[in-house]
Amino acid sequence: MDNIIFIGMPAVGKSTVGVIVAKRLGYRFVDTDILIQEEEGKLLKDIIREKGIKGFLEVEDRVNSRVNTKKTVISPGGSVIYCENAMKHYKEIGKIVYLQASFETIDRRLNNARSRGVVLRKDQTLKDLYDERVVLCERYADLTICEDGLRLEDTIQKVLEALEE
Repeated sequence: MDNIIFIGMPAVGKSTVGVIVAKRLGYRFVDTDILIQEEEGKLLKDIIREKGIKGFLEVEDRVNSRVNTKKTVISPGGSVIYCENAMKHYKEIGKIVYLQASFETIDRRLNNARSRGVVLRKDQTLKDLYDERVVLCERYADLTICEDGLRLEDTIQKVLEALEE
């Protein structure tokens, strides 16, 4: 189990924190949203628009389930927690770190969820999505780092300290 997988809501900093943690540990870094866009040849929001949420999640599950690497920090999209195969795979190949933030923090950081390619049903509010995902993130997490009120550097330090324990 020498990979680190970050999960959490959009705008918690999975990629930002992930890149720096990877550098500090001497690990590789993989952003699976980029892998999905490369494989599909489209932006996430366009994949969601064309295939619908269910179709997008099938792509996300497939791509994440195939990530085969060692000594890597992996940053999947926030909706990966809906992907059973991917999450089972990640549990087997690494330690799952949940970057947790309050709804207020997420709401402040996230300007327009849909334009970012966030998997949000038509009738679903950001608060609904938050409440739904928190439960899944907590279920899969090996470690939880609360970043409310923390600067980026503080979050990174908390992650590194927790991984050493």
